[in-house]
Amino acid sequence: MLLAIDIGNTQTVIGLFRSPGTGTGTGPDNAPDRHGNLASAAETDLVDHWRIATYAERTSDEHALVVQEFLGFHGFSFDDDIDGIAISSVVPRSTAAFREMTEKYFGFRPVVIEPGVRTGMPILTENPREVGADRIANAVAALDLFGGPAIVIDFGTATTYDALSAKGEYLGGVIAPGVEISMDALYTRAAALRRVELVAPRSIIGRTTIESIQAGAIFGFAGQVDGICQRLTEELGAVTVVATGGLAALIAPHTSSIQRVEPWLTLHGLRLVFARNTVG
Repeated sequence: MLLAIDIGNTQTVIGLFRSPGTGTGTGPDNAPDRHGNLASAAETDLVDHWRIATYAERTSDEHALVVQEFLGFHGFSFDDDIDGIAISSVVPRSTAAFREMTEKYFGFRPVVIEPGVRTGMPILTENPREVGADRIANAVAALDLFGGPAIVIDFGTATTYDALSAKGEYLGGVIAPGVEISMDALYTRAAALRRVELVAPRSIIGRTTIESIQAGAIFGFAGQVDGICQRLTEELGAVTVVATGGLAALIAPHTSSIQRVEPWLTLHGLRLVFARNTVG
């Protein structure tokens, strides 16, 4: 079985797959639903998934204990059932800790998305080394599931937009402040405002301070998505717009541009990259 580990600045997502996977090749017509509300190829063989806070101080031994507990929920053996680990990370210290955990407790090296790893995707930015590993995993997965051209939106600590060509090339993208850190900034800098639950309000016209903040967050970021996607589409032509990340399902219904929601897109990309570096 394969562990796919996506280490973000705020949270780390761990997925457990039954097999490495070699790609679906389904192209852009694999799902009829506008917001991807069905079991897609990204979930094929995904046994379970877990989300933990990213804490750079956590040691390899502590990570091993957490993974062991997760695997135990399904009755899997920490020692016998895992034969591969794939990692994407934007936190170098956590990358090192998970790499050490893999070598120490599993006895093999993980596949880490970094320079020299085969992704099967040309990266046409001026400095490919600057592109985040999670963005590469997302792009690989989106091309496998939907083909190109495509726009991938990841609602994480930052909101990222990645442009993919019809030839399957990574062209570059856009980075904007994420929803939650924007809300944190509003709460920190405005003395009269407080933290609110991120849910859609009853109306765009907030009748309370809480609803007004919610309207600004939900509809404001939905407007950002539509505006940026419109500009990207003017350069790329007709595209598939796919969203992922913890808040994708919250923002997507209020946009006119997002066509697919794939919560486990990054994990699927990790699975594909692992296969391309180990199979055959």
